[in-house]
Amino acid sequence: MTLETGRVIASFGRAVQVEDERGEIVDCAVFGRKLEIVCADRVRFERGAAREGLVHELMPRQTAITRLNSRGESELVATNATQLVVVIANPPLPDFFLADRYLAAAEAVGIPSLIVLNKIDMESARADECREELATYEHLGYRTALVSAHTGAGLAEMLDVLRGHTSLLVGQSGVGKSSLLKALSPEAATRIREIVAKTGKGSHTTTRTGLFKLPGGGELLDSPGVRDFAPGPDLLKNAVDGFREIVAAASACRFGDCQHMEEPDCAVHAAVESGAITERRYRSYTQLREVVERLSRKRRGY
Repeated sequence: MTLETGRVIASFGRAVQVEDERGEIVDCAVFGRKLEIVCADRVRFERGAAREGLVHELMPRQTAITRLNSRGESELVATNATQLVVVIANPPLPDFFLADRYLAAAEAVGIPSLIVLNKIDMESARADECREELATYEHLGYRTALVSAHTGAGLAEMLDVLRGHTSLLVGQSGVGKSSLLKALSPEAATRIREIVAKTGKGSHTTTRTGLFKLPGGGELLDSPGVRDFAPGPDLLKNAVDGFREIVAAASACRFGDCQHMEEPDCAVHAAVESGAITERRYRSYTQLREVVERLSRKRRGY
């Protein structure tokens, strides 16, 4: 048996598309139920007839982002991403708590993040609030971008940030991720149609993921829109580690194991009271902490 090396560029259940080292795309099945393969994985596969193949091995992953599922277990979201791109928009009403959870996952993995406000061409009653939140992220050291997939505004600048990265594109449903993907990647529209035709399912199905090349270099790794997300327990064991400003303030807490809830002489509480940490970001931390603890208890059976 001769095995070749390739990269998964589309994944739908137990079937994947693998791009070989010459750039040819091979439709493959995944061998064995225990082998979990997702988009952007590097694999070793056996080539068969009629541009079909069988994936036998998974090569080491550079990064892996997981989420908590309803059973309190880790569920694989994406691998080998070197940057996270969190897309928000208005409309729909932005869920900054969800954005913070994605950012927490990136902090845990150790990759940079970009927060993108899409649909800036649309009038919004809460535009000022959105920009205030973006300013908060910028103050924390996150990169931000204001774009419109419809008009093309800001896309050239966004491509500069994406260049050289495999960027995981995430966000709540309705923020225009698909439109943004098609505006940034000339191949995306054609590839998505091919994937939909192959699976027989709509373009928004949760089984569709794809890796798309960007002009000038870099790739976008698409993911379905979600209503909720929390980093998996293997990724983020302590919610505080996902909030860089809380990590910075926590070094001055009286107790080394301070959870920044009701402990005395908590430097994080003091920072919230002084405005150095925003109340919304602190609430985001406490909400994520509660989710992680609740699902961890569920996983342990109590």
